[in-house]
Amino acid sequence: MENYSVCQLQKDMRFEGFLLVRTAEKRKDVKGNDYVDMNLTDRTGEINCKIWNLDPGTETPETGSAVKIRGTVQEYNGRLQLRVEKWRAATPEDPVDMNRLVPCAPRKPEEMMAEIRAAVESIQSESLRKLTEGMLEAAGGNLRWFPAAQRMHHAERSGLLHHTTDMLKLAEAMLGIYPWLNRDLLTAGVIIHDLGKLDELKSDQAGNVTDYTRDGQLLGHLVRGITNLNRVADRLGIHGEPLALLEHMLLSHHGESEYGSPKPPMFPEAEALHWIDMMDARMNAMKTAEDKTPEGAFSEKIFSLDRRIYHPRYTDDAE
Repeated sequence: MENYSVCQLQKDMRFEGFLLVRTAEKRKDVKGNDYVDMNLTDRTGEINCKIWNLDPGTETPETGSAVKIRGTVQEYNGRLQLRVEKWRAATPEDPVDMNRLVPCAPRKPEEMMAEIRAAVESIQSESLRKLTEGMLEAAGGNLRWFPAAQRMHHAERSGLLHHTTDMLKLAEAMLGIYPWLNRDLLTAGVIIHDLGKLDELKSDQAGNVTDYTRDGQLLGHLVRGITNLNRVADRLGIHGEPLALLEHMLLSHHGESEYGSPKPPMFPEAEALHWIDMMDARMNAMKTAEDKTPEGAFSEKIFSLDRRIYHPRYTDDAE
């Protein structure tokens, strides 16, 4: 049986191979029988799976683990679904290539961290540089592998670094067009704007987000980011205008109350951060969807974009 990746699966295909458990939950059907509802993934995509007719005492697959699956691809409510016929947990003896199962950023975390460190060193304002360094120190080593989201954008191992470094490149391009923007403030805002996600999301080192934390549910990464920034500022004895500006940039970078920002951006660097963040998030969501969609076809509806996208053929002779 050919070993397909998730993005290649189509209705009525047979599948046998290893996938990673993103979520798994035991439920009951209308007759009261147990079944397992799972979302399985590889680095190309995700598919919902059902394990019916469970034997008594069957354990639910562990989130973040690799499993070997055999089944048939079906369609339910317009979405592909894998009906599992046989499954087992992967063993150390199995030829499991985690690089095929885990979506990863396209560059090494060490390379991206070096880019961020260089950007920090370029900040001329002592207060802004120290605040940024303090936030990175507080983030710790988890930043190297942490994803940027559960599903929305950069939902991959080292996705937060991927998002941040791409935003730094966008900021450089914007500064070339609008040189009157304050480079130090925009650079600092880009680097720290999403560090609160380390407190917001529950993730394993594979970049697999299973849920939101208590802080994520009650506060969210905007508010938690500001409280973390204030802790750093108190420790460093930095207050006044630089701190207030960074606080506002963290609070307003989603742009509107509908998306979680209680204040809109109220100065140019805050507005620039909002649109840089928006562009990078949306372009990543589109690229991820395009990679899973055959040329000349439309994707499923993308939740974060509230639309389907088309994968162009980009050829002169395309019909």
